[in-house]
Amino acid sequence: MVFFFTCSEPKYVVFMGKDKFENEELLKYSWPEDIWFHVDKLSSAHVYLRLPLGSVDLSGVKDKDVAKQRLLEALNSVPEGIIMEMAQLTKANSIDGCKATECDVVYTPYLNLKKEERMDVGQVGFK
Repeated sequence: MVFFFTCSEPKYVVFMGKDKFENEELLKYSWPEDIWFHVDKLSSAHVYLRLPLGSVDLSGVKDKDVAKQRLLEALNSVPEGIIMEMAQLTKANSIDGCKATECDVVYTPYLNLKKEERMDVGQVGFK
């Protein structure tokens, strides 16, 4: 069962898988409006911030540069406080990250994630 969290701004939806199998399911069913968070170089939950519906309109976009610009604009529209909430939630749900005084948390739009056949369940690469 996927976990849902209440964000300080109700227009955002936050969800996370409890294990690598749920992380795998989340990869299959994510939307272009999703921003993926993960502790860098450590095992951690995959935490997603869903932007308001329509925040990333890529319909009819064929130019990669235009698509990248729209994704960047959507990412930049998220308040810093929300990004910090997501980073704290991600760190707290990392076995090793939660024990560290600090760790790096990476985040990127869902469309930048890359799943290859050779990867283990729940594992993903990103640009």
